[in-house]
Amino acid sequence: MFLVVRRFHVAMHEMPAVSRRSKQIAIERFPDITWHHSHVVVDDAGTVNTYCVYEAPSEEIVRQHAASYGAHDVEAVHEIAGDVTPDDFPLS
Repeated sequence: MFLVVRRFHVAMHEMPAVSRRSKQIAIERFPDITWHHSHVVVDDAGTVNTYCVYEAPSEEIVRQHAASYGAHDVEAVHEIAGDVTPDDFPLS
């Protein structure tokens, strides 16, 4: 599992088309990748940033997928070491 941090060069209203393109490219050219979900953040300047969780065999494949559809810069790719929730830390 990988967390991909991106900064986009399109406005928020253009994101559905960009996201469909990302999904289509993954299905057609990168069948080993599964897009689980993304958190979308728009900063004070109006720049769209995303934090996307992908399942993939390697960081390189995640980066190849990202490079193939453009419209953004990959700020970072992090391998996810695990997940926790507040329920994992009972107070008593």
